[in-house]
Amino acid sequence: MTRPHSTPPLKVQLRLEEAWLTICDFSALTPGRGVAALLPDGRQAAVFRDRAGRTYAIDNRDPFSGAAVLSRGLTGSHQGRPFVASPLLKQRFDLGSGRCLDDETVTVTTYEVRTYEAGTTQAQRAHPLT
Repeated sequence: MTRPHSTPPLKVQLRLEEAWLTICDFSALTPGRGVAALLPDGRQAAVFRDRAGRTYAIDNRDPFSGAAVLSRGLTGSHQGRPFVASPLLKQRFDLGSGRCLDDETVTVTTYEVRTYEAGTTQAQRAHPLT
């Protein structure tokens, strides 16, 4: 009898300055829902997976209310761009750029995200505001 080949789970990592921080298993992310991750400096990131399997990470703090709630927001898309709407005041934030779609003077921090499996890496960049 042979043992079935097991594949190590994909990990989701955020780039913090010059290092990668492992957040969770990719399978722990439900498409269309977010999770909050505590960062080493005490801030929080909101990490999302869309239905196509792309991952995004933004600051979890809602700049309008000050509450760390963006990970609990509703996701959607506007003109082909993924966003999360704050569960409190409903402002929408572009998951790629961090730009508020309802007030262009406001942005949240975005993080570079990658999925990692032993021996291989698939990088996905957050798109900076241009």
